[in-house]
Amino acid sequence: MKTIVSRIAWLWILPVVLVAWEVSTRAAQAVYFPPPSVILARLHELWFSGPAAHVFLTDEAAHHLLPSLGRLVAGWAGACLVAIAAGVALGRSAVLYDVFSPLIHFFRSVPPPLLIPIFMTMTGIGTPLQLTAIVFGVSWPVLLNSLDGARYVDRQYLETCEVFGISRFRRLTRVILPAASPKIFAGLRISVALALIMMILSEFIGSTEGIGYRMLVAQSELDVPTMWTAIVLLGILGFVLNAAFLRFERHVLTWHRGARKTD
Repeated sequence: MKTIVSRIAWLWILPVVLVAWEVSTRAAQAVYFPPPSVILARLHELWFSGPAAHVFLTDEAAHHLLPSLGRLVAGWAGACLVAIAAGVALGRSAVLYDVFSPLIHFFRSVPPPLLIPIFMTMTGIGTPLQLTAIVFGVSWPVLLNSLDGARYVDRQYLETCEVFGISRFRRLTRVILPAASPKIFAGLRISVALALIMMILSEFIGSTEGIGYRMLVAQSELDVPTMWTAIVLLGILGFVLNAAFLRFERHVLTWHRGARKTD
């Protein structure tokens, strides 16, 4: 029933919002808030009016959109792998947790955008800066959720492994990681949005390509519709990434959802 209501809501809420936006902005004649028809027309012209052989991507899109996506995926994937490994190690070792816990809580409290100028002095401008910023911003929610998930595995599971003499590697892959996976996926989902934010912020500084850079150029030229195309594009990108991740999460954690329903 809930799924049916959600689908029906999608059929009317988006058109209603778009019509209200169109009418209100045209009535107000707001310079900095163009109607969605103008934004969508510019979005098509600037990004998606290319040949079918290039998946309708224009040269502008190939020059700015694809590099941004490449850095987003590379930075997010690298950060998540390292953060999961570190989080599980810290969660399963009380000594390591006591040693590194103050540092973790200190650095996670520092807003990642504030460190971009410092990263720039260390890595220079361009892709190294952007990857460093994405990795730093993404790591903390994944690390903390992985740590909590690995730290609070049901003691009965671990005692059963000891009784049957299961090796540490199999204990890690068959018991600890599956038990911690709901927490880990919660951190991964948060990190997707953070990766998108850090990608854009890092492209505002010392970049010559990317969605953030293109938005900055449009701002300097007072090209308001183009600025809005970047905003809409980021919203669409965030929605698609979140939807894809949720689908992947449901597939991987099917056993967990089934267990919750049984309980």
